[in-house]
Amino acid sequence: MNIIIIAKKEIVSAFRDRRTLLFMLAFPIVLIMILGTALTNAFDDEVSVGDIHVLYKDQSDGEFSQGFKAFTKGAKSSGVYFKKVLSDMDGKQEVEQGHYDAYLEIAGNGIMLCQMEKNSVKNSMIQGMLTAFANRYNAVAEIVKVSPKQAGEAFANSSHDDYIKETSLNSDKHPGSMDYYAVTMTTLIALYGALHASYLIRGERLGKTADRLIAAPVHKAEIFAGKLIGGLAVNLICILIVVAVSKFLFKANWGEHFGLVLAVLFSVVLFAVSLGLGVSYLTKTGEAAVAVINVLIPLVAFVGGAYFPIDDAAAVFAFIKDLSPLTWTNEAIIKIIYTNDLAAGWPAISLNMGLSVLFLLIVVVSLRRREGL
Repeated sequence: MNIIIIAKKEIVSAFRDRRTLLFMLAFPIVLIMILGTALTNAFDDEVSVGDIHVLYKDQSDGEFSQGFKAFTKGAKSSGVYFKKVLSDMDGKQEVEQGHYDAYLEIAGNGIMLCQMEKNSVKNSMIQGMLTAFANRYNAVAEIVKVSPKQAGEAFANSSHDDYIKETSLNSDKHPGSMDYYAVTMTTLIALYGALHASYLIRGERLGKTADRLIAAPVHKAEIFAGKLIGGLAVNLICILIVVAVSKFLFKANWGEHFGLVLAVLFSVVLFAVSLGLGVSYLTKTGEAAVAVINVLIPLVAFVGGAYFPIDDAAAVFAFIKDLSPLTWTNEAIIKIIYTNDLAAGWPAISLNMGLSVLFLLIVVVSLRRREGL
């Protein structure tokens, strides 16, 4: 009963503090909105190529020329436009000046291609289309040698208007900017719960109520358990509110396995509260505890990808990055949401729980050695 009373007191006190509400609720929500909106393009994988314009000079005749003309007509539906060079035009110079994306010279049964190197996407598309045309023409030519009567049917079947096909591999299976920052800002503010936790017990000493608690018929273990449960409840409630706002207001994707995502979030909440309590006993003053947390968390957030994704990191930085609790927590949640990798959540939960036990042991040992709180 004493544990419940103490936990309830912590919850009521925390939510009466406007600064706590402003920091734990308004701060992450505003950051999600600003970063998710401002950095939309940084998470957009779509590439717009636009129309492709090709200048050509046809010096061939016969079936090859006819086949190429049919090819140019079919290519229009794919956004590739061929224009025959005029007598007073220098095709190569037109390409160099950027008026066209490529220049072709068709002679006999061969094609010479001239391109600018600056647009590798368009160059690859043009080369692929010409290769497809040449392969089809060669196949038809071989058919003509064996059975000339089937030449017309072969030419008809070789005419296509789908030279360019856009295929996306799991294009919707990656987080957008709003989705990414909904996750990272939620875990970041959960970690900042260590600030509030650092005052759970030290606050009683500062408020001159620690002696009254010790004198009351309440065991130290009950005080510790009540403070711990109250701190966890405050942090978890704030996290759930942030998640709800990001999901229903900002339409962030939290996936279909919210139970496991919530378990990962709870583990980081427990780690944050344990960290705050542990640091408060490892430092001599409250100001020192706050200073340590205020230095540690921004550093952990930076290397953990809270403000921007860190994918290709150098060897040393990659090692430092992997030491951040936000790294394994954020990666676990994103894998659960976007790849349905349920197994990814358990290592993160285990690491967070393990570190939480370590810091809680520090608090328990310190409490036993102290006469008061």
